[in-house]
Amino acid sequence: MSDSDIKGMVGELPCPEFPNPAFTPGKPLAQCRVAVVTSAALHHVDDEGFAARDDSFRILDAGRRDVQLGHWSPNFDRSGFAHDLNVVWPIDRLEELAARNVIKAVAPRHLAFAGNQDETMTSLRLDSGPAAAGLLIDDEVDVVVLTPV
Repeated sequence: MSDSDIKGMVGELPCPEFPNPAFTPGKPLAQCRVAVVTSAALHHVDDEGFAARDDSFRILDAGRRDVQLGHWSPNFDRSGFAHDLNVVWPIDRLEELAARNVIKAVAPRHLAFAGNQDETMTSLRLDSGPAAAGLLIDDEVDVVVLTPV
């Protein structure tokens, strides 16, 4: 399947609109705990991988670097990930920022979703998304860095 085929399939998918999105003013980064949420379908080597249209998420332990890229699209360029994990999960960069006191701390857990979602994303919006947000709240995360893949 070519890039243009993929673009043709997703170009007209509906996207939900939220008329009154929530907004909370942030605090200075030096006071923030930061987590990463990626759509690179990352998972630890001993965790279950992602299936097609899998709307669940995997927890990435900040202390482990044994992750696999579970993105299975033939159109996805894996070379950046193969060269440097931080392309999709910038965990080393966050730890450097914490060591320099640019951020308060790196969260103990980070989250990975698969980028190949159902066209309505209903279960993501109503189930796995709120469950993931709950984990980040439990970890007292103030800022999330999104790495869409």
